[in-house]
Amino acid sequence: MSKYRKLSDSTSENLSMETTDLAGDLDSIAREGARRMLVSVLKAEVTEFLGRQRYERKKVSPGYRNGYGKQRQVTLGSGTVNVRAPRVRDSEDRFASQVLPAYQRRSNAVKELIPELYVQGLATGDFEPALRGLLGERASLSPSTIVRLKEHWESEYEAWRKRSLADHRYAYLWCDGVYPKACLQGDKTAFLVVLGANENGEKEPLAIVEGYRESTESWAEVLRDLKARGLTDPKLFAGDGALGLWGAIDKVYPKADHQRCWVHKMRNVMVHFPKRLHAEVKLLLRQMYDADTRQQSETLMAQFSEVYGRDYPRAVECLLKDRDSLLTYFNYPKEHWVSLKTTNPIESTFGTVKLRTNATRRIKSPRSALYLIFQLILRAQNRWQRLKAPHLVRQVLDGVKFEDGIVVRTKKNQTERDAA
Repeated sequence: MSKYRKLSDSTSENLSMETTDLAGDLDSIAREGARRMLVSVLKAEVTEFLGRQRYERKKVSPGYRNGYGKQRQVTLGSGTVNVRAPRVRDSEDRFASQVLPAYQRRSNAVKELIPELYVQGLATGDFEPALRGLLGERASLSPSTIVRLKEHWESEYEAWRKRSLADHRYAYLWCDGVYPKACLQGDKTAFLVVLGANENGEKEPLAIVEGYRESTESWAEVLRDLKARGLTDPKLFAGDGALGLWGAIDKVYPKADHQRCWVHKMRNVMVHFPKRLHAEVKLLLRQMYDADTRQQSETLMAQFSEVYGRDYPRAVECLLKDRDSLLTYFNYPKEHWVSLKTTNPIESTFGTVKLRTNATRRIKSPRSALYLIFQLILRAQNRWQRLKAPHLVRQVLDGVKFEDGIVVRTKKNQTERDAA
């Protein structure tokens, strides 16, 4: 039977102090635990590859353990640890660790953290001190990390911009020009954005490019590129009052319907009224917006014209000149109206984008802003919801007619409307 020596007072005191020091440094415990776990997994990889435990013999050996490689520092979420990866020799197949590939210096979680922090607003010069505080002084970071990150984003954006769109059909497209400040030189640079709803009711970004003040030619170039990549005959475009956009649509997709954004139109109309009438006018405009049928909305517009036409003719003119394009959505499924009446799919996305780009002063060029905005939109896309009743999108694409949001069928020369 083994005998255990009773700890002396001094030994007990030293052990207590050591334990106390270790317990007080939770980060050290976490790092050491992560290091040991990593070493254990690397050894298990070799065991699985060779098909035998250490010192176990086989008549036919596929290879042998060959010590360890050079020590390298690996940055993990819990900090930076020193690791020596095991090696294998004389095997028929080359051994390559899947857990810790050759030359890897950072875990995937840390790799994802760096671009995420940049997207969320951390300036390039702040990365090294901030991350070293989180990951330890030995963290494998350098100023070139962000440079390589931007280069990766550039290549990722270029591949995305040139991808084929022929695999999907798109019923609805939302278009808008966005002007993030972000220290960009001049005020003429716009980012022309197009979102589309495919046959499954899923919304996705189709184009994010630089333009010149939303001119007709700038928008036409964007739309021609979409067409060249396989975007065939969308049914409806939703956008604001930018004349350049609608002129470009008529050139490239002349058969598509136009839907003017109600939010932009309401703002434009309200400008022509004194503040004391804003609440009253807004209520009337909202009633037009919420009408169940085209006839109801047109009747409310006529009443609006009678009430305000004499004292505020410019307001009435502003509303009525786009009457038809404001009411286009009545020819589409009622379940989709909330998405079609406005450019909110773009506006809501860029609300977050503008907060990020306007809050930072690191973006000096339109191209840098473009790559950042692209990354922000890709992240936002994961939170987008499909259109309501997505199955109706296929009916729209197949040419099914709708009246006041309800399918129209012809039978015995009479028109019957299905129940909603």
